[in-house]
Amino acid sequence: MSGEGRAVTIVMIEDDEGHARLIEKNIRRAGVNNEILPFADGTSALDYLFGPDGSGEVSKGRHLLVLLDLNLPDTTGVEILERVKNNPHTRRTPVVVLTTTDDAREIQRCYDLGANVYITKPVDYESFANAIRQLGLFFFVMQVPETE
Repeated sequence: MSGEGRAVTIVMIEDDEGHARLIEKNIRRAGVNNEILPFADGTSALDYLFGPDGSGEVSKGRHLLVLLDLNLPDTTGVEILERVKNNPHTRRTPVVVLTTTDDAREIQRCYDLGANVYITKPVDYESFANAIRQLGLFFFVMQVPETE
């Protein structure tokens, strides 16, 4: 996965350690070797994305893809999605929502806020692993714009 000739960093925001390991393992199995930065809570992910001053300028020029769980211990994924898509420095960053929530209103809300892809995590292990491998194949061919 690249963005204008530069490697894309995958920002994985997932509080379930088992899911995070499974996601990384199956993305790697799909041949995606991009750096994956794991965050177990929204606060640390927001600090990375928006910097100490909260402006988002630290993300200027980065090639990022956000893999976002909606159910986090300290904030909601919807709040993170909204901040990413409303900030001039991160608004072009692709956001893939990967969560257990399959509520139609929640799905619509995420797309309305600018989510690029919404995937419901399958409950059983093999289906989940397969879904992540397919997502990894999608990442392999995906082009990501530079942030402003």
